[in-house]
Formats: sequence, structure tokens, C-alpha cells
Amino acid sequence: MKTKFCNGGEAEPSPLGLLLSCGSGSAAPAPGVGQQRDAASDLEPKQPGGRQPPLALPPPPPPADEQPEPRTRRRAYLWCKEFLPGAWRGLREDQFHISVIRGGLSNMLFQCSLPDTLATVGDEPRKVLLRLYGAILKMGAEAVVLESVMFAILAERSLGPKLFGIFPQGRLEQFIPSRRLDTEELSLPDISAEIAEKMARFHGMKMPFNKEPKWLFGTMEKYLDQVLRVKFAGGSKVKQLHQLLSYNLPLELENLRSLLESTPSPVVFCHNDCQEGNILLLEGREDSEKQKLMLIDFEYSSYNYRGFDIGNHFCEWMYDYNHERYPFFRANTLKYPSRKQQLHFISNYLAAFQNDSENLSNEEKAALEEDMLLEVNRFALASHFFWGLWSIVQAKISSIEFGYMEYAQARFEAYFDLKRKLGV
Repeated sequence: MKTKFCNGGEAEPSPLGLLLSCGSGSAAPAPGVGQQRDAASDLEPKQPGGRQPPLALPPPPPPADEQPEPRTRRRAYLWCKEFLPGAWRGLREDQFHISVIRGGLSNMLFQCSLPDTLATVGDEPRKVLLRLYGAILKMGAEAVVLESVMFAILAERSLGPKLFGIFPQGRLEQFIPSRRLDTEELSLPDISAEIAEKMARFHGMKMPFNKEPKWLFGTMEKYLDQVLRVKFAGGSKVKQLHQLLSYNLPLELENLRSLLESTPSPVVFCHNDCQEGNILLLEGREDSEKQKLMLIDFEYSSYNYRGFDIGNHFCEWMYDYNHERYPFFRANTLKYPSRKQQLHFISNYLAAFQNDSENLSNEEKAALEEDMLLEVNRFALASHFFWGLWSIVQAKISSIEFGYMEYAQARFEAYFDLKRKLGV
């Protein structure tokens, strides 16, 4: 599971066009949109924050029967009774089951359920997830509203967990028994085909947010400015930073911008972090041919270039964040998808995307696929550059035990290696 995240520091640009404060020592790059990861993925513990590094020593989950304090229990009961239909309407408070899933600054999660002795009336859920926002409220009402809008739209279009109720302090969500994918599963043909289909559906959405593709270079410029001001007290990080700065990152960023500006790529609503930890394998559907996956964690979602979303996903094939020893990740550039694997993904993507590709001849489809191969591999450069900069910043501001500088080095080495292979 990738659990890279920032744990304090400066405000970060929201993908919805806001500048969000990190408040309470917990930085979230977007207003909590993507924090379904711990809600929907069989509820593994998660630290407060946004994109997370691989918790090498994760905090133990609370006991299954751990109870919230009485005031929270009372409020949870009333919310469930108000927003949920059927048996929930007549539920007595002494019948109400609730247990703590995760506490924290950014979100507090609880499982609420009907007792086994109470039958359902219709199709109402027996279990729901209660999310209380916590520190996210400090980001301001506008951020919470935008986050809620995104979650509701994705739920309505079956691209995220269902939404059962929303209120100022939080919301009631679908409880989804599932697990996150492992890195090596990304290359399985059926898994890759469905990820492509899910991404195509995501890209086809029309969302009520700023549609200018400002997120990618706007965020990288912000990160680069922070990187150029980073100071370490001493030790190996000073040497590592010196090595990274020797790449002349400002010039490299300008060259990258020029390359990508000359590379046609449609602007669509992108996930921007489609890695194995953000893809759920639904319980009970493991052997199904289709519709066994769900994308989660939308905190980086924004209008962006299609090539970045696909190229970023291809890059994630190379990184395993479940390594138990420092630096708590493994990088294997040989795992980058082959031409055949990329074409498999792209053909499934095009088949699912609502456009005129089905009317093209075989020759025209082949030409379109070749154009996309060039597009996504060039934008994969931006993925390496983006997360490389991000990781240097995290090395300074995060208290999580993770080899951020080693990860930054790995991403920039992959960046220059890909540049050589592409001849750019």
C-alpha cells in the first residue's frame, strides 16, 4: 500500500482550484476527497493526511469493539436514524451498534450497523461507514462543499462508494468489504483492462470544477520553489539534496514543459494518482471477469492532461510500497509495462471511452494507439518529476519513517532513463 503523505508544512494547492491550509499539522493536498481509501478498503488504519508513504510500522487497528465516547455515539445514532431508510427508522438506541475504525485529525471513521436480530425492511444497508471530518473543517466551508460535491457525483455515477447522508460534521458512506491491489497485480491482463475501462469512464465525466489544466505545472512549480529553499541540518540528506539539485531542476522543468506543450493530450477529469493502493478488489468478485474493481482516493483529482493519468499509472507498475525495511519501497524499472502491455491498456481504454473510435478503420485505430503511446510515455516523465519534487518536500516536513530522499532519487533516475529511451 502506498501511504505517501505530507505531515505538516505549508499550504498546498487544491485540485479544485483552492489553496488549502494544512492545519493542525496535517496537510491534505485536497479537501479530503480521497480519504475513502481507509473507508472502503476493508478499513485499514491510515494516518491523517493526503497521499501516504508505506507505513512500515503501521499503528495497530483499534479493537473491533472499541466504542466512541457517548456524545459521538448519540450523534451517530441520530444521523443513521435520520438518513437511513427501512429498519434504521425504528431502531432503538440500545440496539444500535457502532465501533471505532480509525481516529485521527483529518477524519474519524466508525462502522455503524444493525443488530443481527433485526431484519431489514427493504434494500437498506446493514452496515454503513460514518466519517466525521475532524481537522478538515479547518480548511473552510468552501473546501468541504467542493469535496462533498465531488464525492456525491462520483457516488451517483457508481465510480465511488455510495453516499447515504451528508451533514455539516461528516457523512454516511457505503461500507465496502474489499482489499487494495498489490503492485504485481497491475500487470494482470484482466486487471489492467478493467483499470483502463474505469479510467476511461472517469475521464469521460463532466465535473463542475475549473477545467483549465493548471494543476500539473502549477503544483510542480510550487514544489520546486519549496525544494530550492529546503535546508537540512546535516547527515546523508544534505549530500542527497546536493545530488538532486545538481540536475538543474528549474531548467529541466522548463524543458519538460516545452516538450509536453508540443505533445497533444486531451484535457479530461483525471484521477492523477491511479496506483495499486487506490484500486480496490471487491470482496466476492475476485473471480469475476469484469466489474471487480473500484477506484478510490480522489484527493488529487482535477482537470488535467489525459497523458499524465495514464503515464502516471504505468510508472506505478515499478514501485512496491510494501517493503518492510528502509527505505520501505522497492523500485524495479523492468516492471514498466512493455509495448504490448501498454497497447493492451490503451485499446481497452479507447473501447470504453465515449468517442468515435469505434467507427475507425483498423489502420486508423493503430495510428491512434501509436499516438497515445508517444503521448503517455512523454507524460510519464512528468509523473517522475512531480513525485520526485514532492518527495524532497516530504523529506523535510514529514515525520513518517520513509526513505523520501531515496524515493526522490529513484524517481529522478527513472526520469532521466526514460528521457534517454524516448530520445528527448
